[in-house]
Amino acid sequence: MKVHLHGIDCPEKGQPFGTRAKQITSDMAFGREVTVQVKTTDRYGRFVGGVILPDGLSLNKDLVHAGYAWWYRKYGPNDKTLKALES
Repeated sequence: MKVHLHGIDCPEKGQPFGTRAKQITSDMAFGREVTVQVKTTDRYGRFVGGVILPDGLSLNKDLVHAGYAWWYRKYGPNDKTLKALES
């Protein structure tokens, strides 16, 4: 299942840290049973939402906190938690 992570944006392949961000995301979630808190679907039919890891932590927030993603203000303008984690 493909999930677009709500409220955050990660560097793309070919951008600085893009490969590392993808690897970190994979290490945290690939092959694990996670909970997806679906908010909507995007124009490509992907689910958009939050991913809760088996330990109860948020993949979205962990990526921002670790510096591998940033707060995507356009789609989460009032998210004070992501704002603080990005800072």
